[in-house]
Amino acid sequence: MTLTTTPFGTRATAAEVLDGVDLSGRRMIVTGGSSGLGVETVRALAGAGAQVTVATRNPADAEPLVKEFPGTRAVALDLADLASVRAFCDAWSGPVDGLVANAGVMMLPAREANAQGWEMQLATNYLGHFALAVGLRTALQAAEKPRVAVVSSGAQLRAGFDFDDPQFERRPYDPFVAYAQSKTADVLLAVGISCRWAEHGIAANACAPGWIHTNLTRHLDAATMRAFGAMDEDGNLLTPDYYKTPAQGAATTVLLAASPLLDGVTGRYFEDNQESEVVDGGPDVMAGVAKWSVDPAAADRLWDLALTAVS
Repeated sequence: MTLTTTPFGTRATAAEVLDGVDLSGRRMIVTGGSSGLGVETVRALAGAGAQVTVATRNPADAEPLVKEFPGTRAVALDLADLASVRAFCDAWSGPVDGLVANAGVMMLPAREANAQGWEMQLATNYLGHFALAVGLRTALQAAEKPRVAVVSSGAQLRAGFDFDDPQFERRPYDPFVAYAQSKTADVLLAVGISCRWAEHGIAANACAPGWIHTNLTRHLDAATMRAFGAMDEDGNLLTPDYYKTPAQGAATTVLLAASPLLDGVTGRYFEDNQESEVVDGGPDVMAGVAKWSVDPAAADRLWDLALTAVS
């Protein structure tokens, strides 16, 4: 299979990826669009003319974006609460040209669970987005060239999906393994949508935004941040050379969500604005997408598991 390439480098910004792209009349949803990468994703999409709905737990946080872009609105959505997801979908009217599954939580220090008993990182990062996509399927099909862009992470290289104990009910809870599993699940979501909905014209791809200073890392302790080279001994944030700005981190997301360069591309994984090679996952692998993250059989099995949870 030939990998999809683009002319955009690692340091390209979201605005540069959409330079010259006209999204007028297109309706986009960005979860977690009121902070971090989400803000830059919304800003690039809206700047290209899209009507963007910022789906966020606290719509008031998106007020600056709503003021900056008159075609933008903010709507309440808590991905860990399936009732909230259902209410969002029930209230939606009209087509959805692009769904950007951007919101997430990372490395919760202690195991938490949502009302359905799903471990909170998996519930938020994966299950809520699954329920949102399924609930908006008809709206996606009503669009001309609908896309789902799922924000995953390079952490998917570190852990496959544990179907025997996905909620850490028997194995010891590990914050990073739980996060990695949820990010693997995110790639499997894109693969599952591609396998099941491509015949309806819906494309879905996943991406890793790279290393960026955002509030996603708020649960990381100082020792971990220092190990990343992202904090000094006094607790001040540092920016290593391999870190990106939020605008650069959002570039691959908007590439998946709206660039005409990806017309017809589905079920793939991208990083640094290029499609990634499929590799064996492991502790020393630094790039690519793990075989377990794009396994169609695993995607199908996870889909059935999630469908039971949201039904």
